[in-house]
Amino acid sequence: MDKMSSISIAIAWCLAWGDEKKPQHDLSVLQKMHQALMTGEEVPEEFQALVDAVKQLDNLPFPKTVDELENLTKQYPILWESKIGLIYGGATKIKQYVFEESKLPDIRGASGLLDRINLVDLPAFFNVITESPFHNYNFQCAKVRRWLNDNFYNEPNLSEALIPELIIYSTGGNILAFCPIAFVDDLANAIEKRYTEETLTANSCAVGERFRILETRFGLLKDNILETFWLEKYQKEYQNTIVEAYFGEIGNFSEIENTFEKHKTFNELSTKLAIRFNQRRSGNESENRPTRRYPPTFETHPYLKRDEGDKRSAITHINELTGQPYLSETLIRKRRVGDRAKTGISETPKWYQDTRLKWEAGIIESWLDKFEYFLAKNSEQSHAYYENNSAQKKEIKIPQSLTQLSKVSQGYIAYIYADGNNMGGFIQNIRTPEKYQEFSKDVENATKYAVYQALAYNLHPREIKGITEPESKIQDGDLIHPFEIITIGGDDILLIVPADKSLQIAQMIGEQFENILLGKVKISGVTIKGNYKVEEKLSEPNKFHRFSEKISEHYQCKLSMSSGVLITAYNTPIYYAEKLTTQLLKSAKKYAKTLKYTDEQKQKEITYYGGTVDFFTMKSVTMISSNIEDFRKQALNIDRLKLYAAPYTIPELDKFLKSIHALKEADFPKSQLYQVRSLLKQGRRTASLNYYYFRHRLKKGQDALKANFEDIWCPAKTNKGNIAPWMCEIKENTMEESKYETIWREMVDLYDLIDFSDTKSPQPSIKETAP
Repeated sequence: MDKMSSISIAIAWCLAWGDEKKPQHDLSVLQKMHQALMTGEEVPEEFQALVDAVKQLDNLPFPKTVDELENLTKQYPILWESKIGLIYGGATKIKQYVFEESKLPDIRGASGLLDRINLVDLPAFFNVITESPFHNYNFQCAKVRRWLNDNFYNEPNLSEALIPELIIYSTGGNILAFCPIAFVDDLANAIEKRYTEETLTANSCAVGERFRILETRFGLLKDNILETFWLEKYQKEYQNTIVEAYFGEIGNFSEIENTFEKHKTFNELSTKLAIRFNQRRSGNESENRPTRRYPPTFETHPYLKRDEGDKRSAITHINELTGQPYLSETLIRKRRVGDRAKTGISETPKWYQDTRLKWEAGIIESWLDKFEYFLAKNSEQSHAYYENNSAQKKEIKIPQSLTQLSKVSQGYIAYIYADGNNMGGFIQNIRTPEKYQEFSKDVENATKYAVYQALAYNLHPREIKGITEPESKIQDGDLIHPFEIITIGGDDILLIVPADKSLQIAQMIGEQFENILLGKVKISGVTIKGNYKVEEKLSEPNKFHRFSEKISEHYQCKLSMSSGVLITAYNTPIYYAEKLTTQLLKSAKKYAKTLKYTDEQKQKEITYYGGTVDFFTMKSVTMISSNIEDFRKQALNIDRLKLYAAPYTIPELDKFLKSIHALKEADFPKSQLYQVRSLLKQGRRTASLNYYYFRHRLKKGQDALKANFEDIWCPAKTNKGNIAPWMCEIKENTMEESKYETIWREMVDLYDLIDFSDTKSPQPSIKETAP
């Protein structure tokens, strides 16, 4: 007997368990069946019929008519009459919980605690023991299973009804999994309760539904199979407004059959769960489930001392910690987890023992641990980060605050918030649970290793100077890791890095994310299983970029990464910085969706699938009174002049950085830089006249500045000259006048902040090792 896929094993397990909480077969017999399915051995005779039916599931032909569909229900009664549970859940409003406090240890702790629940606790429900080179998770996972069994059905234990193969994916803060139908509500309740009990205040949501086994192959079906909306009816009503809204607009009648088959898949089930998830998250009631309408709250009192975040009443005053903070129980947990993630020491510190709280943080594995393990397995990246091992021989500490992180970057830091593009569109074309698994794992690996590479090639441990706090564990001359990974989950990335390398890091994350998915960068131990290459080459890529340097035609990746980068002073309130960074990310993603044009010869729309980056340099907190979009419209748009160029595509960002580098190499006097910037508002001719006057007076670097700034960005559209520092956007076939924009303002803002030393580039042939 051939080994079955994990999804087929999961379906067979749920069928064998039955419809009740007590299994219809002895538990030991079920476990023997599970073992036989994993090893490819013969299963016990009583399970042979259902196993054979599950094997047939993936090979069933797509029925063209309702009658053919009805015949399948008669031919495979096990698949039609039996049901399986499907669970979807995870944390919500993550940034609200993580950035509730302003101190870096609390942010680190909140992120670490959510990661532990996402990556360790929830998989432990299904008897998955997390593998790690640093820790043994056997005790932690056993403790989670005991909690599950104590709080929910225990005759038999709930954990005994769950096996690892039931998990479809468990990344990015969400979990999608099968389960026996009797445990749908219990498991959804367990997911929500785990988040609440461990974090006290984090929001979570989980929903479940029961589906027929046949629906995992052909999408949602009616109980009366003949009433199911099927292909014949769709062919007649595909132009109906409601039908078109559900299935999409049909451009050609020949596409009808393929469009219908594409929608009637497992994806229809996950879409239904996603809708129910959003409804429950919004406060709607669920049948047979506790309400989620009232989030956890802690009563405060006007005469009681508040905690550091001024949100809840403090329960203790910790004199042993820096700043002698007042902490609430919620904040104590964040600080405890942050402390453990920072030090990696499992012993409970004295300050926590003195609180006499019983809660235990468990094993906390920080992102820095994982990054260091990646470096240990990849010598080239290790040499790049540790500067040929010179820094590796010294003790490298972790910054305790954003103040310390800013000490290695002129007092400025950068928030990078990145998110995947076209994920929803790609998921809509996924037809089976197996493909969901592949997609989830591929995106997780591409995201994680893109970040690791970007940090390794652009940063290295830095010596800190200017520490004034005598009680600080970090003193002048110490080396620190100059970054903080807040979270890497699914296709989401949130980093805090030095301002001087922020754009290079954002650029490389976007590039390497696509390279890994396309197989241009091979990672030993990781196989990218999905096909993410756009079938047709992008023949005219320059139509999507504003620079004049020619790019050869190439294949695109169907998925990409957009980033928002906020460069600001270290003392900018974190909640405010996070809000602005989110605005920049939305702006970058919005710009990515506009990058398309119609090819008149081929009579088709050509789409740019690549990544984009929007950034903003905020040197004063009072610089923006509303939001970035309004600020740009009101302050940086004058008639037909647009005094900024962001967002940028990834190739544009590369050329933008080269332009800044050329400006720095030319030693352009700062007073003249600022003067040209101030003259932008006075019109094109005034700004251009002054720019060319100052450029011709430069003693060096004129040729590089002309090649890497003027010729790339500022060629005139109607003649062979340049119109520096402006770019012209001609409105063809319209009565609208041409508009002009410039990258000069953004270059000047970053002139003193961006550093080009020690930046290394990965080679396309790199073979890297996954931890």
